[in-house]
Amino acid sequence: MTGEILNSQGRDTVSALQFPCAVFKTQRRMDDYGASDMCCGDLTESQLKQEFHLVDVSTRANPWALTKLTPFNQPQSMFYGSRGAGEKITQHECAKILFNEFRHLSNAFSFHGPYRFLMEEMITHMQCGQGSTFCSVYLNSALKEHILNDNTDNSSLLRLKKVLIKNIDWDRKCYPTERKGKFKEMISGGRLPRFDRFQDNVNGMGITVHDTWATHITIKSLQVDDDGFQAVVHYRSQDHFGLDGSDILKNKFYYFRLFRIWFVLQRCNKFGFKPFMTNIEATVKIAGGRDEYQK
Repeated sequence: MTGEILNSQGRDTVSALQFPCAVFKTQRRMDDYGASDMCCGDLTESQLKQEFHLVDVSTRANPWALTKLTPFNQPQSMFYGSRGAGEKITQHECAKILFNEFRHLSNAFSFHGPYRFLMEEMITHMQCGQGSTFCSVYLNSALKEHILNDNTDNSSLLRLKKVLIKNIDWDRKCYPTERKGKFKEMISGGRLPRFDRFQDNVNGMGITVHDTWATHITIKSLQVDDDGFQAVVHYRSQDHFGLDGSDILKNKFYYFRLFRIWFVLQRCNKFGFKPFMTNIEATVKIAGGRDEYQK
C-alpha cells in the first residue's frame, strides 16, 4: 500500500510506503510440498540398497528382513550367523524400533542449551504427526535470539536498518515508495539467519533446522521523527524436516547412522513416514538515528 504526502499547496510531493509492508521474500516459496526433500515412501528396498548404499541401517532392527538385531546377528560381529537370523518382527514393530534408535542417536547433536530437546520432539512429530506442520515457541525464541545477536556486516536486520536510515525522506517523515526495492537489494547481499554456527552443532538447532527453505521479512510499522525512527519487523521462516537423495549421498550425512535411519523411515515404501514443514517466526524492534551512517 502507498499513501501520498501533500505540500502546502495540496500538490502531490511524494508517495509514501504504507505499513505493514513485505520488503523481502526468498525465491524459494513457502509451503513447497513439491520439493524433493518432501517426498516419502517413493523408493524400493532395491533402490535404497543399490543407489544409496543403505544396507547397514540400524543396530537394533533389520528393516529389509524385518528382524530384530542383537550383538550376535549384526554383520560386523564375530558371532554373525551363529545365533540364527534374529527374531521376526512386524513392519509396525520395526518402525517403532527405528524411531527409538533415531531419537537416541539425536542426543549426540543436541545435548546442551535450551533447545536440546527439540530434535526428539520433532522426530516424534514425524512418527505421529502425519505430515502436519510443526511450530514451537522455542524455535521462535531461537530465531529471535539469532537475529538480535548477529552484529556482522551481513546481518539482515542491520542491513535493513541501514536502508531505512539512508532512504527515509526525513523532511516528510516517511519512506518513499519508489525506494522500496532498496530493501531486497540490500538484504539479498547479506545473510539470512541460519543455524550453522559452532554452538548449533550441540544445541539441537543445527540438526533440527540448520538452514531455512524460505524466509519472508515484513516491516509491520515505521515511525519517523526529526532525528530518528522506530520500526517493528517480523521474520517468518520455514524449513523442511525431510531428506532428499542428494543429502544422504553426502559423506557428512551418510556417515551418521541417524541420517540413514531417517532416510529409510521417510523414503522407503515399506514405511513412508511423512516429512513436514517447520514454521518459525519472530518479531523484533529496531531504532536508528538520522546521522548514524553519515559520520
